[in-house]
Amino acid sequence: MLINELSKKTGVLIHTIRYYENLGLIKGISNDKIKSNNYKNYDDNAVERLMIIVDAKEVGFTLAEIRNLLDSWYCETSSKEEQIEMFNSKIAEIDAKIKQFRQIKKRLEKVRQELKDGEC
Repeated sequence: MLINELSKKTGVLIHTIRYYENLGLIKGISNDKIKSNNYKNYDDNAVERLMIIVDAKEVGFTLAEIRNLLDSWYCETSSKEEQIEMFNSKIAEIDAKIKQFRQIKKRLEKVRQELKDGEC
């Protein structure tokens, strides 16, 4: 499929797909027989990788972490234990952020209440 089809199928903008491709996170295949354009074809692997990227970004993985994640899954560069540790680390990071957000929320609720009570 061409990049516009990949974009429609995944909901990822063409510009973003090109960016991810430039970073080496996904790869399109050029037809060496055709010299008149620079069209690339993308297979189901590209769709799968894009969906992993989208999901990983949504839960807070950086692009560098996503690269490591994709390499460990597709290139088998990491052991199962290393992969589990990577996920444990990200879970701990998310837990810390949740704790921080709860504290911020409490402070905001306190200020809001003070405003309602005329204390500010």
